[in-house]
Amino acid sequence: MESLTLVFVHGYSVSNLNTYGELPQVLKLEAAKHGFSLNIQDVFLGRYISFNDEIKLSDIAKAMQAAVQSQIPKNTHFACITHSTGAPVVRTWLHLYYQNASFCPLSHLIMLAPANHGSALAQLGKSRLSRIKTWLEGVEPGQNILNWLELGSEEAWYLNINWIKNEAKNLLNNAIFPFVISGQDIDRKLYDHLNSYTGEAGSDGVVRLASANLNSTYIKLEQSTPKLMNGVTASVLVLTEYLNSPNIAFQILRKKSHSGDTMGILKSIKKENSDTTNKETIESIFECLRVKSIHDYFSICDTFHQKSTEVQKESLLEVQQNLFQQNYFIHDRYSMLIIKVCDMDSNPITDFDVILTAGDESDPNALASGFLCDRQANRLNKSYLTFYFNYDKMVGVEALTHQGELIRKASYGMKSIGIRVQARPEKGFVRFASTEISASEELLHKLIKPNACTLVEIRLQRLISNQVFQFEKSKSDDPFVLDFKKTSAGNDFIV
Repeated sequence: MESLTLVFVHGYSVSNLNTYGELPQVLKLEAAKHGFSLNIQDVFLGRYISFNDEIKLSDIAKAMQAAVQSQIPKNTHFACITHSTGAPVVRTWLHLYYQNASFCPLSHLIMLAPANHGSALAQLGKSRLSRIKTWLEGVEPGQNILNWLELGSEEAWYLNINWIKNEAKNLLNNAIFPFVISGQDIDRKLYDHLNSYTGEAGSDGVVRLASANLNSTYIKLEQSTPKLMNGVTASVLVLTEYLNSPNIAFQILRKKSHSGDTMGILKSIKKENSDTTNKETIESIFECLRVKSIHDYFSICDTFHQKSTEVQKESLLEVQQNLFQQNYFIHDRYSMLIIKVCDMDSNPITDFDVILTAGDESDPNALASGFLCDRQANRLNKSYLTFYFNYDKMVGVEALTHQGELIRKASYGMKSIGIRVQARPEKGFVRFASTEISASEELLHKLIKPNACTLVEIRLQRLISNQVFQFEKSKSDDPFVLDFKKTSAGNDFIV
C-alpha cells in the first residue's frame, strides 16, 4: 500500500481551519480502499493570512516556501489540495521556487474551484464583499489579494502567460501533475440579489469555469505599420503568436457550487452522506492521486473531458419548482477573453475601444444576439479588459423544450469573429491609428473556446510626428530666433 502525504491550502479571507470541513477525515477513511496509506500525521492543514491589506499573494507564496522547508519532512513528496485562491498561491510558489529546480516536493496539485484567472466578484472591493457570505467569514478582506483576484490583474496575467508558454510543460516533464475540479451550479440560498455575479451562469457563484480552467490560450496581435491613404491612416492587426497550454486535467462536477454546507465543493463533503456528488468529488480526487506517469495523466485528461461533456449535456436545463411557478436556468458553456492593450515597447495603453465584429463585412451588427454577458476593465490597470461570452449562443443553439413548453428558440450563432481597436489620442504629436483584424472562422476558433480563457495581447504602433524633433539651419550670423510654440503636428509620422 502506497504511503501518502497530503497538504491542504484554503481559499481567500479564511480565518478558521474548519473551512476544510470533513474532507481530510473522509480522505483518511477512504484511503485504504483506494490503495493508499494515510495517517493523521501525514495530513497538513495549511493556514495563511489573507485579510491584511499589506499582504500580497507573492508574500504568501514566500511564506509557504519557508513553511514547507521547516515543517514538511525533508525529501518528502506531498500532494496538495487547494480551494479557490489557494490555487494561485501554490502556483505562485511553484513559479518562484520550482520552475527549473531538480527536486520539487510537490507531486500532485489538485485545485478545487480555483480562481486561476481571478473572479468577477473581486472588483466589488472590500466594502461590498464584506457582506457576501460565500467569500467572507467575519473579517475584512486584504486589498492586495483582491487586486490579484480582479479580472485582468497584471500579476495574474504574467503568471498565466508563463504557464502557457513554459511552466505547465516543465511541471509535467518533472512529474508534477496539475488537476482542476470545479462546479457550475449556484446555491440559490447564497445568492446576493444586489450582486448578480453570485448567480452568474457558467460559474459556481464565485469563480467562472473559464477562469478556473488552465487549458488556456495566448494570442499576440501586432499592428502593421500604418499608412496614410486618402487622408486616413490605416493599418491591420496581424496574428504573430498563437500558443495553447499543454492539455490540463479539467473536470466539471454535478451540483457543486463554490461555497456553503449544502453544495459547496469543499464544505458540503461529510463523513456520512448519501449525496452522490460528494462521492463523485472523492472519487475524482483519488483518481488524480493515482496518476504516476505522463501516460496516466493524459488518460485522466481524456476521462475528465468525457465526464465533463456528459455533465454539461445532462445539466443544460435546471428546473426549479416554486409554489406558483417553475423557474428555468440554462447552463450553457461560456468563454472568457482577457485583452491587454499596449504599444510595441510594452507600455500600457489605457484609453481605447475594443469592438468585436463578425460576418463577411466585419460588421459589429453581425454578432450573435445575446452572446456578450459581461465586460470588465481592470480598475488598477485599465490596459486590461475582460470579456465574458456565452459560447453556445456564439456558435448556435438548438431549440430547448421542457414538457412540451418552448424554453428557448434555436439560433444559428455566427461563423466568424474579428477585432477592431481604436486607441486615443487619434490626433496630435503622438497618436494611434485605428486598426483591426478582419472577421474569420479561423480567428473565431482560435479566440473562443468553451469553458476556457484566452489571453490576447494587442500591440499598437505609437505614431510620433516628425515635427517632434527637427534641425533648423542658421541663415545668418545674427542670433537665430524661431518661435515653434504653434508648430503643427502634421500628417508625417515615424514609428
